[in-house]
Amino acid sequence: MPYRKLGRTSAQRKALLRDLATDLIINERIETTEARAKELRSVVEKLVTLGKRGDLHARRQAAAYVRHETADAETKQDAVQKLFSVIAERYADRQGGYTRILKVGPRRGDGAPVAIIEFVEKKKQEQEQDQEQDQEQVNE
Repeated sequence: MPYRKLGRTSAQRKALLRDLATDLIINERIETTEARAKELRSVVEKLVTLGKRGDLHARRQAAAYVRHETADAETKQDAVQKLFSVIAERYADRQGGYTRILKVGPRRGDGAPVAIIEFVEKKKQEQEQDQEQDQEQVNE
């Protein structure tokens, strides 16, 4: 099974992907390098599929991978709960392809190719906020 080593040992690579997957579940959109985004896509697709299954075993498998961080301070919901309640319900009718990778360009410091990885379907309100943020970044 081919995969990207990302210039790290296996333990470091696993920790990196766990952190990125947790951040993507919480924020639903993150900016990282293209190689990391492409590798993260396969991890997150499998986690969303576990969330759609929704049984106890799937919940425990996801909890073993995702970091235990608070996703929503108002509801005290952690990342695993958000995965199973919010994200899995959003993609109940979709058979794969839950994420999209948008290429941004080279990073200023080292020229590494940067990409944005995000979940495909969002609520209307979230889409409008993202468009406003994108316009602000372009205007700067």
